[in-house]
Amino acid sequence: MTQARTAAGHANAAARELAGAPRYAAYAAAQAAAVAHVAAHELGAAAYAIKAVRAAAPKGESEVAGRRECQWQREQLPEAIRELVLDDQRLRNDICWYVFDC
Repeated sequence: MTQARTAAGHANAAARELAGAPRYAAYAAAQAAAVAHVAAHELGAAAYAIKAVRAAAPKGESEVAGRRECQWQREQLPEAIRELVLDDQRLRNDICWYVFDC
């Protein structure tokens, strides 16, 4: 856990120096590392990854790119937890910048 928290701290520190897609990607990495000790963070990495894809998309294509990323993520969910994650996305979409509207 100590190594995971340290990795999350480094990724968050790197994010501060960045902008746009690289910044969101660094935050996604930080959230992925932090999730082990704070269960409420489980959607953070996915949400930041969607924001990174949106920011990296060509002008006018960010929403479509974000929806595709969201759908791709959902396809990766194991069947055993799929409904649990989708329900959590519905419940907490508002605090995740509404990125799970896909």
